Amino acid sequence: MCKGLSNLPSSCLEKAKEMRVKLSHLAETHHKQKNQDGKTLQDLETVLNSKSGLQAFRDFLRSEFSEENLEFWLACEKYRLCPVNLQKAKASSIYSQFINPDAQQEVNLDAETKEALFSAMDSPCADTFKGAQQRIYSLMAKDSFPRFLRSQHCMVTIKAF
Repeated sequence: MCKGLSNLPSSCLEKAKEMRVKLSHLAETHHKQKNQDGKTLQDLETVLNSKSGLQAFRDFLRSEFSEENLEFWLACEKYRLCPVNLQKAKASSIYSQFINPDAQQEVNLDAETKEALFSAMDSPCADTFKGAQQRIYSLMAKDSFPRFLRSQHCMVTIKAF
């Protein structure tokens, strides 16, 4: 039966404290890897704005068979910048590729968001996909990105910086 920490010799307690400090420092260093600009790769936005970070994240998602979220997010970024006269065609393309229930790369969005997108397809504007894009970004940030940070794909990217 455990008698508690008070029964351990003080030298053991001191050693345990030292190890705890070293391990916490090691964990902090691992999770705050920096790129060449000094920005941490702990931030999804930094990775998405870095050519090598984006490629590594894409490769990681492909290895998990979940790259559709990133591809949707990127398509929405391009859509926001497309000329008004091309918005309807581009919106329709994004909808059929990522939102439609029969889509090859259907993203995981709630029914309310899908319904709002369906209604907006008649007269799309620059912000048509904004809410859906934010939901997918949030999903990547909370789900895929933490796994990416622990992956070999991330470690290789950090070495490349």
